Amino acid sequence: MNLAKILKNGLIDENPTFVQVIGMCPTLAVTTSAINGLGMGLSTAAVLVCSNLAISLIRKVIPDKIRIPAFVVVIATFVTIIGMLLKAYVPALDNALGLYIPLIVVNCIILARAEAFAFKNKPMASAVDGLGMGLGFSLALTVLGTVRELLGNGSIFGFALFGSHYVPMLMFVLPPGAFLTLGFLFAGFNKLKNKKKA
Repeated sequence: MNLAKILKNGLIDENPTFVQVIGMCPTLAVTTSAINGLGMGLSTAAVLVCSNLAISLIRKVIPDKIRIPAFVVVIATFVTIIGMLLKAYVPALDNALGLYIPLIVVNCIILARAEAFAFKNKPMASAVDGLGMGLGFSLALTVLGTVRELLGNGSIFGFALFGSHYVPMLMFVLPPGAFLTLGFLFAGFNKLKNKKKA
């Protein structure tokens, strides 16, 4: 298998957010700022890489009838590790993301990749698939968080860009702003993707 193609698949061709439209709960909920989007995306990416690798390594010993519960146990283990690391080393981000870190366990992106890819492929390809999907998800959340923070607060990654005269458009840090921004980003991403195909 071509590892570069697998990586590109997660970043562009089958981007979890902009193409597959999965994992919408954290996408809409935590992207009030660029740092929250990046933090959630990278946490999910770490879980994706580790769980894909682990599931691929043990795929031949998992009975078919219990594969989904086995996936959930593997994924929950890595989510717990990531949650503990965030609490220990990045407590502010852990507080900002709150309940959404434990909910990574049931994120459809991770379960879908475990079922569709890791359970059927070798460890290296599975780890690269997890990396591609994780980076694609991170990119989408970071871009969404950046746009919402820029329009809603006049800042990016907490750094004010427009000075005291900027009038924030608070709607963009509220739920309606998440839907509106995501809709425009969907349209832009798919227009660029289709333009490259033509």
